[in-house]
Amino acid sequence: MTDDRVYPASKPPGAAANPTFPANKAQLYNANRPAYRPPASRRRKHSRGCCCRCCCWTIFVLILLILLAAAASAVVYLIYRPRQPSFTVSSLKVSSLNFTSANHLTTAIALSVIAKNPNKNVGFNYDVTDITVYKTSPGDDDVVIGKGSIPSFVHGKKNTTLLKSTIGSAPGDLDELSAGKLKGELKAKKAVAVKIVLDTKVKVKMGSVKSPKSGIRVTCEGIKVAAPSGKKATTAATSAAKCKVDLRIKIWKFTF
Repeated sequence: MTDDRVYPASKPPGAAANPTFPANKAQLYNANRPAYRPPASRRRKHSRGCCCRCCCWTIFVLILLILLAAAASAVVYLIYRPRQPSFTVSSLKVSSLNFTSANHLTTAIALSVIAKNPNKNVGFNYDVTDITVYKTSPGDDDVVIGKGSIPSFVHGKKNTTLLKSTIGSAPGDLDELSAGKLKGELKAKKAVAVKIVLDTKVKVKMGSVKSPKSGIRVTCEGIKVAAPSGKKATTAATSAAKCKVDLRIKIWKFTF
């Protein structure tokens, strides 16, 4: 005889128990309570804000310092109104200007330069000045024919100083092309156009303010020299000579 009874299926392991009805207070409270979410970290936003503030303050301080330096420089300039010194070739005497070998030029020149400081409250302190004498001709490169120097000196306020130097031979020989052209001019007893360049560094003093050393170049052109025919030196024509001064005065990193 068959067994027709129905047995309930067994619950799978781990299955939740049926909720009890009616729900108690603890079950109602947990049902309405939102899931817990940890608050987002604000550390990154805070550090980013600090960096922005630091950058802004740094830029502000730099701009303020630049403005203060510019104002101070402008005040110093308006008070002292610095002007460039001027230079003039007063005399140039040639004792020797001839070739002692195929391409070697022997030079002996006595140079005198007048330096004037037109400023009432500004002085100049010059380093050793290097002098280079070039032979010039239109369409050709300049050729170095002599070298010399002037010792360092102090150029006082409203002062005129006479500077003297002996120009000797340039180191090395001339190239064949330049030597050939110069030989032809000297043999023809032609006056040779020369250019004198003075290079040095100068420190400007305005009251208690001293500028950093600045480069200065003085270029004098319009001079013609002739080689001496004997032991007597020849005097160059300097009446048409003009000297150009290239000086940039720096005060607290500002240039005038």
